[in-house]
This record gives sequence, structure tokens and C-alpha cells, in this order.
Amino acid sequence: MRRHAALWFWVFVGPFALGLALFTYVPLLWSAGLSFFDAHNTVTPTHFTGLDNYAAMLRDTAFRDSLKTFLLFTAFIVPVTYGFSLALALMVNRVRWARAFFRSVFFLPAACSYVVAALIWKMSLFSGVRFGLANTVLGWFGGDPVAWLSTTDPPWYWLVIVTVRLWLQAGFYMILFLAGLQRIDPALYEAAAVDGARPGWTVLRHITLPQLRGTSVAVVLLLVVNAFQAFDEFYNLLSDARGYPPYARPPLVYLYYTALGQGQNLGLGSAGAVILALVIAVVTLAQARWLRLGRTDGDG
Repeated sequence: MRRHAALWFWVFVGPFALGLALFTYVPLLWSAGLSFFDAHNTVTPTHFTGLDNYAAMLRDTAFRDSLKTFLLFTAFIVPVTYGFSLALALMVNRVRWARAFFRSVFFLPAACSYVVAALIWKMSLFSGVRFGLANTVLGWFGGDPVAWLSTTDPPWYWLVIVTVRLWLQAGFYMILFLAGLQRIDPALYEAAAVDGARPGWTVLRHITLPQLRGTSVAVVLLLVVNAFQAFDEFYNLLSDARGYPPYARPPLVYLYYTALGQGQNLGLGSAGAVILALVIAVVTLAQARWLRLGRTDGDG
């Protein structure tokens, strides 16, 4: 077995590596290649256009507006999800009994499909009909039914999108925060109590949050990347609307209709995908540098 360790390594890792190459890396490279060609209704184009697709995409007002909109969406959804996930983790961490039960209950939505969750929100909770759950609750307080996914003002569809995203993601990030909380030395809290610090905001600010710095950086980076990759909930919640409501079309939905819509301009869609990937990379690297990812307090 020891003499054939390399052989057994590839026996176990080989199928995964082959699938990763065939279904991830090859399509990525092929898409990057398509972005330099005039690829209408074909993935094997012959007419090389250079950077024309990139120039056309950058001149497209709709694409630029989708990027600006989702910069604002990211600036909102990241701190909201971060705070909600941290609050859940702090509450579960303080539970003395049935902690595993509550941890599982809050994490369970993370295993749910985004498509299924979006359809539940759309057809049951925020259906817009009089007997939908949200409108039923409003009726208890004397409110009128609301068309939650209507394209008219006020834009209630953002409430639907944000709540379904919180429900799907908060449990996963709660688990990350729980892992970070359980690594904190209890002696720090005992020393703080001896010094007269009361449990609450003071302990949270001066002990818990500094000790969770590494976990917080990882969570924020993941949240930013996921915000820019939003697709399923927007497509399934708003696909029946006449066009897309203003300020509610993420870049991936726009690129989906560009590449696979009526025109099927795969070259232009691939160029937009490369631009979006570069935007995500730049934002992530800038954020990592600002948060000093990988540095300790003793580093300069």
C-alpha cells in the first residue's frame, strides 16, 4: 500500500479531478475564448472580433446599471446577513440544552434549493393574493392586500428577495460563527468578569468581536461573492413580470438573457461574464486588503 500510495491517491481523487476539469475549468476557458468571437447561436465560432464584445458590453447602459444596482444591493445585504447570522450564533451558543437541535433547525434552510425556496415565497408566502400568508397577516391588523411582486411602486419585491435570501443563507454563516465562538478561550470572559465587565455590549465589543476577526473576514468575503452571483431567486421570483422591474435585474440574469435569450449572442454574454468575474475579483481583493486578510495584529 505504501509503495502504491500515488496510485491509490489518483484512484480516489482522479474521478473528482476529472469531473472538475470537464465541467468547470474547460467551460470557463471555452467561455473566455468565446468572448473574442462573434458567436451567435453557436459555441464553435470562426469570426474573430477581438475586444469588440467587451467594448459593446461596457457601452451597454443596462449592464452598467445592473452592476451599480448590485453594488448597492451588496452594501445592504452583506451587513444585514452578517448581523442576523451573528445574532443567531450568539443565541445558540448560550443555549444550555438542545443546542444541537437548534443548530440543526437554523442550518436546515441552507440545504434547501434556491429555486424551491423562491417558488415557496412566490406562490405561498408572498403570492399577492388575498389569502396569501403575508396578506392574511396584514388583514389581521386591518391592512389591505399587497401585490408583493408588482413592478409598480413601492418596490415591495425587494422585501421578498431579501427575506428569502436571509432564510437561505443565515444558517450557514451561523455555523461558521458558532465554530469561531467555540474557539474563544473561556478564560477571557472570566477575566473580564473579574475586572467588572458586565455581559452584553461591552464584552461583545472588546472580547467576542476581536476574537471572531478571522471568521468575520471569511464570512464577509463569502457574502460579497454570493451577492454578486445572485440569480436563482431573482429569476424565479420576477420572471413572470413584464420585463424586469427597475433596479431588480442582477448581472447574471442580464447575461443569461443576452446569451440564451432571443438573440443567443454567446460571445457578448461570455464577455459580460468575464467582466463580471473581474469585478468580483477586484472587489474581493480590495476588501481582503482593507480587512487585512491573513495578517495578525502584530503585523505592520
